[in-house]
Amino acid sequence: MEDIDKIDTKILRILQKDAKKTTKEIANILNLTISPIYERIRRLENLGFIKQYVAILDKKLINRPITTICQVSMRYHNEAFIEKFEQEIQNLDEVQECYHMAGQVDFLLKINVRSLDEYHDFVKYKLSKIDNIGVLNSTFVLKEIKHTSEFYI
Repeated sequence: MEDIDKIDTKILRILQKDAKKTTKEIANILNLTISPIYERIRRLENLGFIKQYVAILDKKLINRPITTICQVSMRYHNEAFIEKFEQEIQNLDEVQECYHMAGQVDFLLKINVRSLDEYHDFVKYKLSKIDNIGVLNSTFVLKEIKHTSEFYI
């Protein structure tokens, strides 16, 4: 992996906080000219440090106030079943994040829905249709204490 310097790191910090900052604004913050900032950002994109630019939506305003953490344990742990689960979970729009875990559960899902009834229907008609799920354990977020997409760099 290619090294980045202090200026690259500062650019990444700025863009993590506000991806809408213009090259000119970043240059002003760092007391540099626009052209090298532009080149550095393009380089960071090309190297894969910047994967994408997104808008983070307010889940309440888009009517997805219920956040569920669902722990999934598989019955069998062979490669084919795990790959099939990973492929099928990609098609479930309700699943915002999915992690293959080590430990007592195999997968951890983060799901945002409108209501408990919607979550019930999601489990009953979609998630439970995936082969080889042994145990589902759902927990519901009461209060979000910290939520960030920023990495400490």
